[in-house]
Amino acid sequence: MFVTLLKFAENRSAAGEFMAAHNEWIAAGFSDGVFLSVGSLQEGGGAVIAHGESREAHDARIAADPFVEHGVVRAETYEIDPKRTVPALEFTKAA
Repeated sequence: MFVTLLKFAENRSAAGEFMAAHNEWIAAGFSDGVFLSVGSLQEGGGAVIAHGESREAHDARIAADPFVEHGVVRAETYEIDPKRTVPALEFTKAA
């Protein structure tokens, strides 16, 4: 499972210009069954919780975010190996 923080970067003022494409990118992540949750960070930027693809595939997906491509945000990804979960997230645990 991956947690990616999308923290505002040098081109944050261009967020409005790329918002529609960023939202399409988010929709594709859900449609592909990879994104579990996305949301805003309290201090600005966003976060993505994802599951079901390799680190390489996840990194490529994050790099394809228009916000990342155009320097609106900088991505920091953390890989998590869940050991205990609520029943609804049991599927995220390694076999």
